[in-house]
Amino acid sequence: MKKFFRKGLDLDAALTLIVVFAGEMPLSSLGTEGGEEMYSIGELSELAGVSARTLRYYDRLGLLKPAHTNEAGYRFYGEREVDLLQQILFYRERGFDLKTIRHLLCAEDYDVMRTLEEHLLELERQRDRMNSLISLVERSIRAVKGEENMSDKEKFEAFKERAVRENEEKYGSELREKYGDEAVDASQKKILGMSEEDYERFQNLGREVLERLQAAVLDGVSPDSDEAGRIVMLHKEWLGMTWKKYTQEAHRAMANLYISDERFKLYYDREVPGCAELLQKAIEYHVGKDA
Repeated sequence: MKKFFRKGLDLDAALTLIVVFAGEMPLSSLGTEGGEEMYSIGELSELAGVSARTLRYYDRLGLLKPAHTNEAGYRFYGEREVDLLQQILFYRERGFDLKTIRHLLCAEDYDVMRTLEEHLLELERQRDRMNSLISLVERSIRAVKGEENMSDKEKFEAFKERAVRENEEKYGSELREKYGDEAVDASQKKILGMSEEDYERFQNLGREVLERLQAAVLDGVSPDSDEAGRIVMLHKEWLGMTWKKYTQEAHRAMANLYISDERFKLYYDREVPGCAELLQKAIEYHVGKDA
């Protein structure tokens, strides 16, 4: 079972583990045993590949409490704690901080299967992104060797094309139905025509909106607050970089999609639930307020 916790998992290994724990592959197929065996802190440390000090720290944070502590103060962990530690390490592999992980695992609607499916989806996306980047690096190597011509625009084309393709696959049908083919095509054309600097700004804005939303939800920020207003302005700027024409009505309509369509909602709520709802309410409150 130790291999289930090995740090630095490659994507294929991580995907396999998620399939295993989702119940689609028996544990015995990987040479492990089920049951209710209890582990001392030293045994769990060796099993998981994390230090006993880290396990004690998780205990103090309320992130991973032992199933039992004996009269001498020794900690013991059961199957539930083993599974929970695996979830913590999956989140850590994806770059989540401990505060966010605790928030997710302690949520009333926390569901193991849904969480595993989200891990799987994100890892598959990472794998696709890596394959695309590998292809781009290979072309760049051939260009440096003089075996292929590659313009400056082509050096960044793959990044933009992938973004457009992923967006079309996820949300294309809904956006085209709501805004029409002309508007969606114009938005995609605007992305593909961005300069390197504009595209970098577009990417950074998207990340900043999401990061600020996550922090706001975790801090209990109100939709009518100044911070929520700043997030709305950043979101407006981000949308404006791809829209042919910005309107307040379209902004509000887009915000409503974030809570009415699960795919849009998942984009904002994947790491911190509640982000989509906060953004929608903040847009409803702030857009047009000073008009």
